[in-house]
Amino acid sequence: MGTIQLKTALPGPRSLELIERRKNAMPNGLAKSTDIAIVSAEGGVVQDADGNILLDFAGGIGMMNIGHRNPQVVEAMQQQLEKYIHVCALVATPEPYVELAELLNRITPGDFPKKTILANSGSEAVENAVNIARYATKRSAVICFEGGYHGRTLLTLSLTSKYGLFKKGFGPFVSDIVRLPAPNMYRKPTQFTDEDYIAHCIEQFNLAMIAQIDPESVAAIIIEPVQGEAGFVPMPKAFLQHLRAIADKHGIVLIFDEIQCGAGRTGKVFACEHSGVVPDMICMAKSIGAGMPISAVTGKATIMDAPHLGGVGGTYGGNPLACVAAIEAVKVISSDAFLARVREVGDIISQRLHQWKERYSLVGDVRGVGAMQLVEFVRNRETKEPDPDITLSIIRDAVSNGMLLIRAGLYSNCIRLLPPVVMENAQLQEGLDVLEASIQKFAKA
Repeated sequence: MGTIQLKTALPGPRSLELIERRKNAMPNGLAKSTDIAIVSAEGGVVQDADGNILLDFAGGIGMMNIGHRNPQVVEAMQQQLEKYIHVCALVATPEPYVELAELLNRITPGDFPKKTILANSGSEAVENAVNIARYATKRSAVICFEGGYHGRTLLTLSLTSKYGLFKKGFGPFVSDIVRLPAPNMYRKPTQFTDEDYIAHCIEQFNLAMIAQIDPESVAAIIIEPVQGEAGFVPMPKAFLQHLRAIADKHGIVLIFDEIQCGAGRTGKVFACEHSGVVPDMICMAKSIGAGMPISAVTGKATIMDAPHLGGVGGTYGGNPLACVAAIEAVKVISSDAFLARVREVGDIISQRLHQWKERYSLVGDVRGVGAMQLVEFVRNRETKEPDPDITLSIIRDAVSNGMLLIRAGLYSNCIRLLPPVVMENAQLQEGLDVLEASIQKFAKA
């Protein structure tokens, strides 16, 4: 007998009741990928309000890399609850904040002195990073990229791509932001080889440094080494190397947003380690807190120290309860055993996904790094026309059979697979069986 156990149709009556309460109590703009109401979770398994057991292949959109209710994290939080919950780092110094900062300073790439500031969300991390970069350089312009997702605050929403879903109706946005194309190997023009296409992208970036912005006025370049919301699009090594060279030449702060692609998800602690390119600042969140709301910016000490006394900080940033959870999470994430498991999980998923690409013409592409894997659905493989409708239908069918899933991609035509890395091999295969059955159903339709 598998892990998935369905006592009712999904969603069940209790879930539907809670969804109705949600509808009446919460704004319509707060979307949801499923109509499932969760009451408990452990590892990679969740239980809904009707007693149904499901497999979690969304992982809180990449928040649960070490699994739901990791025992080390739970124990650390219980111990901290016996001491104190919060004091505010702007008032006094909680030791967990210092310990977590020391840990992140130690494990982030770069052979230079580093410092870390903590906040509550990925958006806050990015906001802090950009503000500090602007202060340190005395410049205002920021370069970001098409497909990038950096958050929903005014500044980070201004940086974010995918206009219709995230930005429509919320303008005006922050000025002095330049958005440039990012390489997408799946959607490159057919006349280009991979190498020629990457060279073309670099040429276009160089042209923008003349046609759109003077590099001497740029405070920061921000990029995800593997774009998340855009559809798990890895940035080519040569492209990241070029950004590093441009940043060095013109005194620009290079910021890597590793909020979704970091925390061990790609098989290394940080996705940028695959390229060997070291940023000046790294933004972290999601799985570093194992479900707790915490984020971090770690960067060169000389840059991080630039703002005046009192120029950075916030009431809840570095909450001790979140910090002790993050300390334990980062210890797990940075261990050799965990990273080996990430690669094993990634291989299991990738092998199945490549089989689907051979079997089903609606699967246009499968891609990913480590345990960050994705399926892209198209109406036609030759034209690569996105098919967001069938993607949503597949998700709904798979969810009704016991999975938690969520879409991705600029065209919302991808299914991202971010199961907790601690999920057992049999559970991974069971979930992939469910998803393949749904794909097969619509491939025949």
